[in-house]
Amino acid sequence: MRESSPIQVTKSFLPPMEEYIRQLQPAWENNQLTNGGPLLLQLMEELKKYLKVPHVLVTANGTLSLQIAIKALELEGEIITTPFSYIATSAAIAWQGCKPVYVDIERNYWCIDADQIEQAITPETTAILATHVFGNPCNVDKIDEIARRYNLKVIYDGAHCFGVNYQDKSIFNYGDVSVCSFHATKLFHTAEGGCLITQNEKLLEKMIWLHNSGHNGAEDYHGLGINGKTSELQAAMGLAVLPYVKSLIESRKQRATIYDTLLNPELQRIRMRQGTDWNYCYYPVAFGTEKKMLAVRDALNAIQIYPRRYFYPALNKINFLREQQMPVAEDIASRVLCLPLYHDLAVESIKQVVSVINRLT
Repeated sequence: MRESSPIQVTKSFLPPMEEYIRQLQPAWENNQLTNGGPLLLQLMEELKKYLKVPHVLVTANGTLSLQIAIKALELEGEIITTPFSYIATSAAIAWQGCKPVYVDIERNYWCIDADQIEQAITPETTAILATHVFGNPCNVDKIDEIARRYNLKVIYDGAHCFGVNYQDKSIFNYGDVSVCSFHATKLFHTAEGGCLITQNEKLLEKMIWLHNSGHNGAEDYHGLGINGKTSELQAAMGLAVLPYVKSLIESRKQRATIYDTLLNPELQRIRMRQGTDWNYCYYPVAFGTEKKMLAVRDALNAIQIYPRRYFYPALNKINFLREQQMPVAEDIASRVLCLPLYHDLAVESIKQVVSVINRLT
């Protein structure tokens, strides 16, 4: 049976309230709500184990995490990035006073085209900031090789990547820093939040004080910082959600398989890079033309089903960033629609979405 309420592109998973309250109880008992409380410390330890990464720093949100990563790596000048991502990827670069330089995307994988990166490098280039689009890994081996050859830093925007493994290890183990979002719409969330992941302990220590207003104890400072901390309330939400992640991925996979089976096979799907253990965070499809995509979107909206255009427009077309011609990204961005996909989406709702799409394509 289809849900009676409007169907959005995604839906936050809420753990049973009594489990959240149980996780939150220590904050009431010790009267500590922020500033690195025991719930936050516990969450970071559990995330390290779950993700199999050496260091995790949980922050207030994913955008601040990107900004802190750029600041910690002392980046200046130009940063090569992708035009096909959420605006936070490029906005973080510009906010930190650096210049985003776009490289077009791969037509099948939709991530930055590593084969085009080298020609975009100039004497002003200091880093590559690449997005694992919809949780699909970038060509990390090629990017790593280029970065080493040109002495560049690498940041990965892994906002969609919680639970994604590539080449038998967490995708967060690649690059100098990886960033994840814990926004309420994500597979794993803390209502609002994000994290920084690195292999480098000294870099971690720097990011810790950067996200804590630069503090070195109560009366001294390492240097300029920002308030990027998260609270015990958010940490408790993360602790309550984390045990459900594997089942959430499985339930999304089951629903994605129904789409795979029933949808018009001529629709373009994102191709997962070989060696990827995916998390089914979104279900994007590219229609033959923008006109067809808009017709489908409008028809679904008319029956209170609301897919989303991720990511539109291509970031190189946004006036306060940098105008460059990115033909593949602009083409894909004009035709992609993310279909509803979440843990308890009714099968009948999926069939209704499919029926509209197949009729109009």
